[in-house]
Amino acid sequence: MDKLKCLSFFKCRRKENAEVAPENLHVNENDENQERGNWSKKSDYLLSMVGYAVGLGNVWRFPYLTYNNGGGAFLIPYVIMLALAGLPLFFLECSMGQFSSLGPVSVWRILPLFQGVGITMVLISLFVTIYYNVIIAYSLYYLFASFQRELPWSKCSISWADGNCSRSPFVTHCNVSISINEIFQANKSWVDANNLTCINGSEVYQTGQLPSEQYWNKVALQRSSGLDETGVIVWYLALCLLLAWLIVGAALFKGIKSSGKVVYFTALFPYVVLLILVIRGATLEGASKGISYYIGAQSNFAKLKDAEVWKDAATQIFYSLSVAWGGLVALSSYNKFNNNCYSDAIVVCVTNCLTSVFAGFAIFSILGHMAHISGKEVTQVVKSGFDLAFIAYPEALAQLPGGPFWSVLFFFMLLTLGLDSQFASIETITTTIQDLFPKVMKKMRAPITLGCCLVLFFLGLICVTQAGIYWVNLIDHFCAGWGILIAAILEIIGVVWIYGGNRFIDDIEMMIGAKRWIFWLWWRTCWFVITPILLMSILIWSVIQFRRPKYGQIPYPNWGVALGWCMITFCIIWIPVMAIINIIQAKGNIFQRIATCCRPAANWGPYLEKHRGERYENMSDSKKETNHEISNISDSRKPE
Repeated sequence: MDKLKCLSFFKCRRKENAEVAPENLHVNENDENQERGNWSKKSDYLLSMVGYAVGLGNVWRFPYLTYNNGGGAFLIPYVIMLALAGLPLFFLECSMGQFSSLGPVSVWRILPLFQGVGITMVLISLFVTIYYNVIIAYSLYYLFASFQRELPWSKCSISWADGNCSRSPFVTHCNVSISINEIFQANKSWVDANNLTCINGSEVYQTGQLPSEQYWNKVALQRSSGLDETGVIVWYLALCLLLAWLIVGAALFKGIKSSGKVVYFTALFPYVVLLILVIRGATLEGASKGISYYIGAQSNFAKLKDAEVWKDAATQIFYSLSVAWGGLVALSSYNKFNNNCYSDAIVVCVTNCLTSVFAGFAIFSILGHMAHISGKEVTQVVKSGFDLAFIAYPEALAQLPGGPFWSVLFFFMLLTLGLDSQFASIETITTTIQDLFPKVMKKMRAPITLGCCLVLFFLGLICVTQAGIYWVNLIDHFCAGWGILIAAILEIIGVVWIYGGNRFIDDIEMMIGAKRWIFWLWWRTCWFVITPILLMSILIWSVIQFRRPKYGQIPYPNWGVALGWCMITFCIIWIPVMAIINIIQAKGNIFQRIATCCRPAANWGPYLEKHRGERYENMSDSKKETNHEISNISDSRKPE
């Protein structure tokens, strides 16, 4: 059991000297919290939060959902779900991190019974960082491939294309006549080889594969036939993955002090590119048709009667804002105690949603042009996810004058969008380590951060094999789904229903000042009732609608599905495991032990003594023991 105690994150630490140790690159003399450090500027934090929330999904998922769910009408449920589900959870997590100055695991001093929820968040973030950087590697590969006079996927090349490569439907069979009374259907290649002529109107057409689609599968991925066929490591993707991790490591080796500067470029540059693409798209023939399908005259308000539309809106808001991943808590934990986290939450959430809407104009204006020049309907060229980012949009860009320039801009935008989110995910992991071993992180932040990046690079090599895309899709399907929903539901139940919503509001008012009761009316309504019900409904709906994962038309083998279940089980199993461990370590009978674990730890509260006030004046000093000593959980909660 002694070993189990070492898993506890409720340990006490020695109070450090107020002066900054020379080796501590994470703080400076202007920091309020000299042990953990703070953001250098408020803008560093806001841009990091915007970069974390605004990711690839804003570009390759939201526009498709809007088009598919009634166009402009979809914005109504989208905004409603932002107010009812997204914003309440976002504000709650920001407040938790800022109030305690702790990461996503240690913050559960607030409710030791739910300590495993924080571990689940960190583990899921860890799995996601593995494949998310692979997507960044794809963007890097396409970025480098765009530096050519002619984009390599602009036409079918004899070096990699097959007979199905074509931008327009082609004839596969037709009827031929050898004699007056003899007519039969033959393969078109046989007809041509025998110098025969097809009878008019008898042609059988087949839709060809776009050059960009075959380039994606045959060149970029060298995709195998399925998860069973691993193949070899695609060396240029492995190098791109290594470069992606080097960029992340370089940006984070000083923690928030370095990443807070990098985000001025990575968070703002995508908006420059989006603006350029919107202006360019608006000048293209057929752009208005694409916009009409996206959010214009094609809007279908009758769709609002469909429950699926509301489910899609809630799901998109939930995942787009990156709640329950641990990153919001981690980033907010470096704020100064009296920072106005309420206004921050509003600004970041509104910016995220407006970015999604704005990105749709850039996407659909160019897809409308693509539909126009190919003689197709917009519905035939609209894609989502990988198909949009690496097939449909590159195909459209290849047909524009100056295609390589626009392609460079687009993939550089994808790169910066992905890096922002990746920075925050790695910071979530390193913040957890910081809370566990603060003295070690002071001396070895750079080596530990680079070591994490190196380990995750090696773990991600399976995703750059010829079966890599199947692994990326598998991890995303299982790890970025139910586990996050379960963590979010338990988080809001634990904080609001067990710790106490009113008590939590008192904590927030210690930071941002007292507010009138009417100010909190909306938040109480959402936290206590509406948001938990919405999250539970999404979870139940997801379980009912579960389908075996597949990539394109290729289903996953049974062992692959079983592995997916093992991954998500490994992430969420810590919720009951840590609850049991904490109950065992508490004192008294079983009911007393459970009651003890449902109360905050004695060292829960503001990190710095000067912020504790009367409410937390009896809070046990969390810095009395050395970093090498682990306090007993039950002792730390024992009444004086």
